[in-house]
Amino acid sequence: MAQNDLVVAGIDVAKDKVDVCIRSLSLRRTFASTAEGRRELATWLRRKKVAKAVMEASGGYEREWVRVLHQAGIEVRIVDPKRVRSFALSAGRLAKNDTIDAEMIAWFAETFSAAPGQPHDAAREELRALVKARKHLLDLQTRLKSQNEHAAPGPVQKSYARILKSLAAEIAKLEAAIAVKIKATPDFAERAEIIESVPGLAETTSATIIAGMPELGQVSNKICPALLGAAPYDDDSGHRRGERHIKGGRRWVRNAIYMPCLGAATQNNPVLKAFYHRLIAKGKEPKVALIACMRRLIVIINTMIARRQKWDPSRYALN
Repeated sequence: MAQNDLVVAGIDVAKDKVDVCIRSLSLRRTFASTAEGRRELATWLRRKKVAKAVMEASGGYEREWVRVLHQAGIEVRIVDPKRVRSFALSAGRLAKNDTIDAEMIAWFAETFSAAPGQPHDAAREELRALVKARKHLLDLQTRLKSQNEHAAPGPVQKSYARILKSLAAEIAKLEAAIAVKIKATPDFAERAEIIESVPGLAETTSATIIAGMPELGQVSNKICPALLGAAPYDDDSGHRRGERHIKGGRRWVRNAIYMPCLGAATQNNPVLKAFYHRLIAKGKEPKVALIACMRRLIVIINTMIARRQKWDPSRYALN
């Protein structure tokens, strides 16, 4: 069957139901978010010979649907909701409801059939959930520490202290679970060993990169910075030359590696440090230079994973 003949289903996921659209067959149905509803959807999609089911990332509500469809032998892709909404607006579809959203997801998947999103990977989904949970607890820890710096009654300070102690313990448990998951998955373990060989990058940074950027080693050095959201984009029109800015990409991954990259570029990594200081000497603002270092870093990691090679400064030193 040719790629254009594949039957694609768009699925809009909500908390208590999903709306499904198969545009090529002019079919629409709704299924309840129950074990029975998920089984019914899988059976219906197989009966309609659906080759690919596409849904938006929905804050976790999509996970059980993905698992069941994957077990049923149906390819599942997760797409960025912003891309789908922009696609709908570009097509002049201003209205928005669950049924329309399912149709837009299906249309988007048919239009960009080559690479509409990430394929399902249960191990990586679990690792991503662990990494994001750790990040959320760290964010909460930071907020509470900031609040605890201000004058507060004794009972408030004691309450914060108890919560912070509990948070520290839970963060440690998640870090242990992340380490176990990476060691138990050969591909993750190999990637972690490669990434952690880069001076300035440790276990938590490598876990974030493994969970958030599965494409590394398989995409070009032009694409990987864009996936991270560290690629600058032109803003020109006619004779006007606007400033270039980074945009898009996976902000949670970029934010997580910002500080490790800062340490690598200013202290720990001779190659990035030399690159950073060269940019500063050329008059670049420190933050601009740091983003350039982040681009260079992710390109280096992409190349290392593709070649299955550990860090070798002679390969990446500036000429």
